[in-house]
Amino acid sequence: MHSSLPTTGLIAHRKALEAAGIAISLVMRVPAPLKSLADQVIRSASSVPANLSEGHGRSGRDRLHHWRIAYGSAKEVDTHLRLLTGTGAIDSKQATTAIRLFDEVRAITWRLLHPRS
Repeated sequence: MHSSLPTTGLIAHRKALEAAGIAISLVMRVPAPLKSLADQVIRSASSVPANLSEGHGRSGRDRLHHWRIAYGSAKEVDTHLRLLTGTGAIDSKQATTAIRLFDEVRAITWRLLHPRS
């Protein structure tokens, strides 16, 4: 997901936007029996950059709260993408790219939540 729009300057946010774009595009044509899972991918994937951005604009416990939600949502979307890949409902190569990006987002977010002293 490339854009000339201004960003937050947070690397995790940029990666999360890219990962969410891939994940959401992957699930747009999921078969009806798996539609609720695809809807959850959309919600959890979009939650990651939204909460990173909101946390970036806050301070103290509010900041950490939003970053924790982003971390959890990144874990959640990872699981949903793996499930959909296992059913053959989505392209495994693109899903692997999104999963890798969400993993990078989690690693960065973990470091934001647990800075070294």
